[in-house]
Amino acid sequence: MKALAWHGTGDVRVDNVPDPRIEQPTDAIVRITSTAICGSDLHLYDVLGPFLEEGDILGHEPMGIVEEVGSEAAAHVQVGDRVVIPFNISCGRCFMCDRQRFAQCETTQVREYDTGAALFGYTKLYGQVPGGQAEYLRVPMAHFGPIRVPEGPPDERFLYLSDVLPTSWQAVEYADIPDGGSVTVFGLGPIGQMSSRIAKHRGARVLAVDLVPERLEVARRHGIEVLDLRDHDDVPAEIRERTDGRGTDSVIDAVGLEAHGNPIAAMAQRLVGLLPDAAARKVMQTAGIDRLAALTQSIETVCRGGTISIIGVYGGTADPLNMLQLFDKGVKIAMGQAHVKRWVDDLMPLLSGDGDPLGVEDLCTHRLPLADAPRGYELFKNKEDGAIKVVLQP
Repeated sequence: MKALAWHGTGDVRVDNVPDPRIEQPTDAIVRITSTAICGSDLHLYDVLGPFLEEGDILGHEPMGIVEEVGSEAAAHVQVGDRVVIPFNISCGRCFMCDRQRFAQCETTQVREYDTGAALFGYTKLYGQVPGGQAEYLRVPMAHFGPIRVPEGPPDERFLYLSDVLPTSWQAVEYADIPDGGSVTVFGLGPIGQMSSRIAKHRGARVLAVDLVPERLEVARRHGIEVLDLRDHDDVPAEIRERTDGRGTDSVIDAVGLEAHGNPIAAMAQRLVGLLPDAAARKVMQTAGIDRLAALTQSIETVCRGGTISIIGVYGGTADPLNMLQLFDKGVKIAMGQAHVKRWVDDLMPLLSGDGDPLGVEDLCTHRLPLADAPRGYELFKNKEDGAIKVVLQP
């Protein structure tokens, strides 16, 4: 089969690789019909190379048709089912899964690196499980993981259940926005877009911050109050001005380590990527390598006693934070990988009806064949041609 494989920093290629096969009774094989590029994939493209090996298959936002089922997965999925695959791999029956902390599944935790549940297509840190930017995917824990979806609507109605929608829903849940309250969303990539729409759908006043014109326009099209970072020297001050001097009740940081505004940290990330793998892994496991502009602005923006929900991915272990300001303002912080299946029952009714209240069919900007995946990565990384979300079709 053909699959997108990592060959080095900034170098991904579509290779011919062996077809996946059933390895455990809880496995299934899925023929991929759509698979998306995530902002987290760009971290592999540029920053997390020391935890990858040449030939690793990328991708963790797939859906498709079940082609083969292991004996212990047959009660959950059958051949011919149309399914979305959550990006985290969870067993559904361990201590953590019983508490719906599926991103911390104890069965698939990667204890070598003291990390949470294994993820598809995401480095040694998370199990080095072959990913879904491919023609076929072996799905471990298929007795629990796959989400069955109805026939009829296009893939993009359901595809984002793999990551974007539950991640965004969790971001809003963790933000703890009071009824009729307000939230600032930093970053209008796919997660920021959907977090903004979900928060608005649930009755919040939403202010969203970015600097890419096309991203701002898409958010504006969905009724979001936007701020162009280029137009304001002090974004937190501008938001306080719009909220009676207080700031918003909540803030969602949907940016993470790729933030603009710290060229020194940006250079550090690039230099780490040039080190031999063993040395680079050590630096990344012990140093502060994140660009914290978005998180710093989140702390300044949130109202006293408010909540910051961090859903953008960070990778440093010694990043400097303004603890005095956090403590003085009495800020609550919630963060973490999305517990995908925890939120499916909340989201499915919004996807299965006649309408499209979250605008899921107005998120993808580029649809490309799998063969053009390397171009898709470049478009997404460089925000070229208005790229917000790239979907690959094997």
